[in-house]
Formats: sequence, C-alpha cells, structure tokens
Amino acid sequence: MIENFQDFLNIEYIVIGMAAVILYLLYFVYSKDQDYNRNIHSVASVVEELNREVYYLKKNITETQKSIQKNKKGMSDEEIYQEIERSVYDMVQPLSLGLKQMQENIQAIDVSVESRVSTLENGVKQFSIPNSVNGNDDEKIISLFRQGTSLDTISKELNISKPEVEFVLKINKLK
Repeated sequence: MIENFQDFLNIEYIVIGMAAVILYLLYFVYSKDQDYNRNIHSVASVVEELNREVYYLKKNITETQKSIQKNKKGMSDEEIYQEIERSVYDMVQPLSLGLKQMQENIQAIDVSVESRVSTLENGVKQFSIPNSVNGNDDEKIISLFRQGTSLDTISKELNISKPEVEFVLKINKLK
C-alpha cells in the first residue's frame, strides 16, 4: 500500500514537473513572440520610409524629365544622359541603403529565430515519458485485461487506481 502511494506520488511529481516545463515553454514562446513583433514593427517602419523615398524619387524623376524636355534644345544627348544618370543615382542610393538595412534586420531575425528554435528543440528532447507504473503490475494488468477482466476489477485486485491501469494499457497499446 505504501509502495503504491509512493509510486503515485512519484507520478504526481513527474506530472507537476512536466506541467511546470510546459508553462515555462509557453511563457518563453510568448516573450519571444513579443520580440518578433517589435522587430517586425521596425522593419515595417523602414519599409514605410522606403515607400516615401520612392514617392519623392518618382516625383523628382518627373520634374527632371520635364526640365530635360524644356532644356532639350540646349543640351546635347551626352549631357542629357549624364543628367539622367545623376538623377537615377541620387534616387537609387537611399533605396539601396534602406534595402541593405532591411536585409541586415532580416538576417538578425533569422539568426535569432534559428537559435530559439534550436533551444526549444533541445529542451523538448530532454523530456521522457515513463514506460510503466510498476513493472510487476504491468504484466498482471495486461494478463487480467486479456482475460476480459474489467478495468474497475483490475484496479481493485491490484490496489492501484483506474487511471494507472488505463495508463499501462495505453502504453502497451492495448486500449
């Protein structure tokens, strides 16, 4: 009777420990989700700034095109080409810098996500489920179950709880 009670207490400790670990994992995932949201917001602000730049660049291009058409009579083809090249370079440079910054942010997020996933995988691999409640009782439970004995009867005969009987049968894939 005392052995069964201690086995029951051991199972309770295991269940409590697993519950604590699961709660910790949930908290960990929630806090990391908050970090990812902050990172996504920073990337979104960079994209918004880039969109503004694109708008101003388009506006500048149209103004430059109008200016070129007005001055076309006075400029040679080579001067027009150089003016367009300067305008395009001035427009593309901020976009290029913004894209580089966005790539760096994405790479940092990727590294962070990979390390966190790896940490979570390693943590989950450390869990194990016990194979049985008590080796001697397992054989008796299986034998009685195969003989057609009900779960309640097995539980009473072996002085163990019905959930323990069901657990042993599930582990041995009989129920």
